[in-house]
Amino acid sequence: QLQLVESGGGLVQPGGSLRLSCAGSGFSFNYYPIGWFRQAPGKEREAVSCITSSGSSTNAADVKGRFTISRDDAKNTVYLQMNSLKPEDTGIYYCAASSNFYCSDDNRVFGSWGQGTQVTVSS
Repeated sequence: QLQLVESGGGLVQPGGSLRLSCAGSGFSFNYYPIGWFRQAPGKEREAVSCITSSGSSTNAADVKGRFTISRDDAKNTVYLQMNSLKPEDTGIYYCAASSNFYCSDDNRVFGSWGQGTQVTVSS
């Protein structure tokens, strides 16, 4: 059974850093693009970053230069390094596996989701 589990969220001050992890199991992790999405209270879920099976990555415009996505297929894990965090980065962060083997901003492309991890940026 395909499973994704996020970890690493928490409370951090503006300007701080966090590293999120997404651990996969029950499927051939290395074949799948993995995306990170976030949802702030009262807002739609939005794409943050995505990494393909070959390691190519895309990032949303408002996180470019601050967030870095990477993967370690030996550990079946994708990471999201978040630096220079801002209050507007607050939300629940989800990782998801793309069902169509490509990255996309459209969350309908992603068929399997983790339970999410809360990130709060506040002083």
